[in-house]
Amino acid sequence: MKKLTLTLSIIFSILICQAQNKDKANISVPKDKIVNDTIKNKKDGHYYFDLIVDNETTKIKNQNKTGTCWSFSSLSFFESEIIRAGKGKVELSAMYIVRNAYLGKAENYLRMYGNFNFGAGGAFHDIPWVIERYGIVPNEVYGGLEYGTEEHNHSEMNGMLTAMVKVLEKKPQGKKLTPNWKKAYMAVVDAYLGDIPKNTEDFKFKYEGKEYTPKSFSKHLGLDMSNYVSLTSYTHHNFYSSFVLEIPDNWALKSSYNLPLDEFMTVMEESVKNGYTFAWGADVSEKGFSFKNGLAIVPEDEETIKTKGKDSKNFNDAGAEKIADCFDEPVKELEITQKLRQEGFDNQTTTDDHGMHVTGIVKDQKGTKYFIVKNSWGLEHNDCDGYFYASFPYVQYKTMNIMIHKDAIPSNIKKKLGIK
Repeated sequence: MKKLTLTLSIIFSILICQAQNKDKANISVPKDKIVNDTIKNKKDGHYYFDLIVDNETTKIKNQNKTGTCWSFSSLSFFESEIIRAGKGKVELSAMYIVRNAYLGKAENYLRMYGNFNFGAGGAFHDIPWVIERYGIVPNEVYGGLEYGTEEHNHSEMNGMLTAMVKVLEKKPQGKKLTPNWKKAYMAVVDAYLGDIPKNTEDFKFKYEGKEYTPKSFSKHLGLDMSNYVSLTSYTHHNFYSSFVLEIPDNWALKSSYNLPLDEFMTVMEESVKNGYTFAWGADVSEKGFSFKNGLAIVPEDEETIKTKGKDSKNFNDAGAEKIADCFDEPVKELEITQKLRQEGFDNQTTTDDHGMHVTGIVKDQKGTKYFIVKNSWGLEHNDCDGYFYASFPYVQYKTMNIMIHKDAIPSNIKKKLGIK
C-alpha cells in the first residue's frame, strides 16, 4: 500500500511539473548551458550569454531621486579610466560635479534670457567642464547629503532653484541683475549638497594619507580632459564633422563628432574589446527597454510587450514593468539602418533619457551581441546586480552619443575625424 501511494505521488508530481512547464515547451535551452548558466538576464530567464569581454569598473551606485545620471555614469567611466591607467580604484564624488555644474547652468539660462533649458539633467561633457575649472574630489570627501537622508533626493532643491532662476530672468529690481544673485543661488545648492571654499585652492583634504586640493587630486589621478571626446551618428549634419547635439540637456553647447552608423558601432565594439569602456547616452523609454528584465532590445513585433504601470520621472524606480516572451528568450530583432535611426531622432521617438556606462560585451545562444551596461539605479531592481544587457540593434537605434578616450578610436576613423 505504501509503495502504491508513493508511486501515485511520483506520477502526480510529474503531471504537475509537465502542466507547469507546458507554456515553456517551445523555449530552446542549449544543452551546454543547463549546468553552466552563470550569465543570464534574470533568474528564470532563458537568455544564455557567453562572455566576450568584461572590463574592470567600480561598484554600482544609486542616483535615487535625482536627474543626475549624467554625473554618475560619466564618473563611473572615469573611474574605469583610472583603473585602466593603473591608478587603482577610487570612488569619485558625483555631487561635487553636480554642485559646480549648477552654477554654469544658471549662468547660461540667464544669458539666454530664460529661453533655454534649466533642470537637473546634463550631458557627459559637463564632467570635463567642471573638472577643468574646479577639479574633482573623492566621494568620501564630498557626499552631497546634507538633508538628513542616506539616499539622494533633489526634488526640493530642484524646485527651489528653478523658482529662483524664473524670478531672476524677469530682473525684478529693474533693468539689470544685482551682483547678489549668485551668492543667494549657491547658498541654496550648498544647503542641500554641502558648502565648500569659494577658492578651490583653499579646499584641502586628505586621501590615503596625502593632502590634496580638487585640482591637485585630478592631476594625481592623471585625468587629462583633452583626451576625451563625444561621438554620435546623425545625417542632418555632415559626417566626419562636429556639431552641437540638439538636445535640451546640452546646456554647455558642447560638440560631438559625427560618424556613419557602421563606423560608430565599430568604435564602440573595438574599444571595449581593446580594454576601454565608454559613457553611453541613450533612450530608455522604449518598449524593449526593461531594466527589471535585464535587457534593452528591439523586437520586430513590439506589440506583444505588455506594460504595467508607467515610467517615473528620471526612471529612478527602474521604470514600468514589462511582460513579454521576448524578455524570456531571444527573439528576432529589427534591422537598424541609418535612415531608421535618423527618423527616430527627427520625429522625437528617440529621446535623450539616460546616461550609463558600457563595460563589456556578451553574446547570446543565437549569436546576437550585447553590450554590458552599468547603471546607476542601485542593486535591488533586477537580477543582474545593477547591470543589464543592451543588444547591438538597440544600441544602433537608440544611442544619443558616447564619451570615450580618443585613443580608443581606431586610427583610420580618428584620422577621418581629424583627431590627433
